[in-house]
Amino acid sequence: MARPTPVSPSSETYQQPMRNEQWMLNNKMDEQIRLTHVPDSRVVDVKPILQVTGKVLLHTMIGGSENIDVFDDQTILPAVDGALDAVHKICSEVIRLNYSGGGNDHATTMAIFNMLSSYSWGAKVVLTLAAFAVKFGEFWLISQLFTSNSLAKLMALLTQPAILGNSQTLKPYFDALSKLISAMINVTEGLVELTELPSKYITIDEPPLSTTMAPIRSATFYIISNVVTCARQITGPVGMRYEFTTFTSEAWELSILANKFSATHEIHEHLQIRLLTCKEHMNGKMLMEAFEDFKRTIETPQVDNLRILQNIFGKEENLFNPDKTKVSINVLRKKHVLLLISDLDISQEEIRALEVVYKERVSFKHNYEIIWLPIVDKKAWNDGRYKISSLQSIMSWYTVSHQFSIKPEVIKYIREVWGFVKKPIAVTLNQRGKVLCPNALNMMWMWGNLAFPFSSEKEESNWQDKAWTFELLVGRLEPNLSSWVSQEKVVCFYGGVKMEWIESFTTATKGVAKALDIGLEMVYVGKQNARERVKKITGLIIEKQLSRAWQYDKVWCFWNLLENMLNSKVHQRKTNATDGIMQEVATMLGYDDSKNEWAVFFTGSGEMVCANGEKVLSCMKSFDQWGKLSKQRGFIPALRKHLC
Repeated sequence: MARPTPVSPSSETYQQPMRNEQWMLNNKMDEQIRLTHVPDSRVVDVKPILQVTGKVLLHTMIGGSENIDVFDDQTILPAVDGALDAVHKICSEVIRLNYSGGGNDHATTMAIFNMLSSYSWGAKVVLTLAAFAVKFGEFWLISQLFTSNSLAKLMALLTQPAILGNSQTLKPYFDALSKLISAMINVTEGLVELTELPSKYITIDEPPLSTTMAPIRSATFYIISNVVTCARQITGPVGMRYEFTTFTSEAWELSILANKFSATHEIHEHLQIRLLTCKEHMNGKMLMEAFEDFKRTIETPQVDNLRILQNIFGKEENLFNPDKTKVSINVLRKKHVLLLISDLDISQEEIRALEVVYKERVSFKHNYEIIWLPIVDKKAWNDGRYKISSLQSIMSWYTVSHQFSIKPEVIKYIREVWGFVKKPIAVTLNQRGKVLCPNALNMMWMWGNLAFPFSSEKEESNWQDKAWTFELLVGRLEPNLSSWVSQEKVVCFYGGVKMEWIESFTTATKGVAKALDIGLEMVYVGKQNARERVKKITGLIIEKQLSRAWQYDKVWCFWNLLENMLNSKVHQRKTNATDGIMQEVATMLGYDDSKNEWAVFFTGSGEMVCANGEKVLSCMKSFDQWGKLSKQRGFIPALRKHLC
């Protein structure tokens, strides 16, 4: 084994300001400390030792007035026993150098570094702090017992005469020491955590840990040097019968050191920031590892869906069934499952529309279940518990329990592979857990249970050779449509939010129909993203008997269907240039996006015309210019020609 490079004591200033942190070692001193570090294969479980050390030190600082928790000896003893040799050596070194007459804290500090060369940086600090706890615990016991215990008084005469009769005078000293010790324990805990990060996910050869090593060395040096200073206070001057005034002046120095050791608070904060950076780096690597494992599982053929569902929802009772009873995911084994994935902004209209499809599955004899999987971070989950409960109360399918926390790798997969961003999606899993479609909502809105098993292949086959008709869009929303078509009526659907235009348009259009003596049905379908205005206008239309008007749930479904038609076509890799349905859908959505009113007329024969609101209103008002043509060719062909 390579031997450490011995470092001789030096009187140079080793805590000059560097890198804006006063406690950071300068380059020369940092290199000297680094050369003392020659780790071997030995491993010391320092956490139990630190636990005992912390209890000893903190107990003494509060005056020993509280009971100490009982330790599990079987857990603690092996770790402590393995460190006893090092702890005794440090105690001996501190006493030897303090009693040799030099009292050189720096020399003692460097001797400890050379002595502990084979230990990790965290272990160096813990073992040094443990050695100090031994001496400080002894010091405290004697100082507390010497007034009531003869043996303690004799020990005080031999080792600590200054405490006899001066316990109250020494209180400022103990207060200053307590602040320093508490701060040192905090920093030590941070150092241990940093130096015990798993090498599988982070190494000292690469950032961010490689760039953290210099602060770790500086913090290690700073803590050990201050332990040495504290140890000298209780083993040196007092035991050597220095004048008591000298002892109390040291307390003043310690008070300054404790206040400055808010520098230790600075070290603690600095190390915590470094630790957070390292953990973020590790979490990133662990997330990628877990993500690849999950990806491999979900993309590997399975006997049934249970393993995949357990990877998403866990094995515990993390679900509420439709009756709101807690159950485990096992109840959905070998069932066709749709994962309804959303954030907490999923609308009640979306839930109610899906509810219709879900309940209809019984009459279609389709055996599938839906699970709502809200994608929210932990804080939003806790803060939004009331909203989650409110949404769950109107869902008649499976939902996750309040204690459930979706794993980060699953969220990553949902976002990156299944494409969830903001709008809800429904991922279809068959009985073996195979993904049939990354978003079945498009086809569920359009075809309902006729699209079962909600696979991408089924979606494609449903679109095969389908021409655009308005019935394709509104057939499931308007129950009277088939009757109107059979009666050969002209059907008009219109939208917008300008009441003046609506009154003018409906009046003019009904006048044209009367002049032509044709059957006419008009239905107001509102506008996207204007819930309150549409509700108000719907009320006015019904009150004034201008036309039929859908309730808002149907209005929402209408626009949602248009968007889902477009999304479905995009999923089929269609373009406006090659697909007639996409052209018509894009045109209607374009009217709505332009904030203009619009209208579409169609008949059961498949004739259809769609136009901007102002343009179609102008046509209706100028009916005398195309009325004759309308009687010759029919209403829609004549209107189309006049619009051109």
